[in-house]
Amino acid sequence: MNYWLVKSEPDAYSWDDFVKLGRDHWDGVRNYAARKHMMAMQTGDLVLFYHSGGAKEVVGIAKVVQEHYPDPTTDDDRWVVVDLVPEKKLDKPVTLQEIKADDRLSGMPLVRIPRLSVQPVEKEEFDIILKKG
Repeated sequence: MNYWLVKSEPDAYSWDDFVKLGRDHWDGVRNYAARKHMMAMQTGDLVLFYHSGGAKEVVGIAKVVQEHYPDPTTDDDRWVVVDLVPEKKLDKPVTLQEIKADDRLSGMPLVRIPRLSVQPVEKEEFDIILKKG
């Protein structure tokens, strides 16, 4: 199993919006590195759902339920989506400030490459964030 983090502006698409849908494709990714990560996602992988923008916090856990396929929001066949379902809202959001303050998380792309919208997470990092949340 692999672990990931996806980012969304809560004003545009929040955790609560995602939960209301129950299942959704993760679309609109137009970055080649993020696309590469989406193409590596496998059914059953777990995903941290991160509110970017003003909030800057991990708020929930999702699961990949369908591997990559063409993004239905564009005619450009270079872009893909994956289907996710919400698994669990964290009891307490884990802020970017908390993540940056923990030396064990200093290697995360979230800290090193903050603009990347889809990124891998090591199992140890995933577990640390879950304990914090």
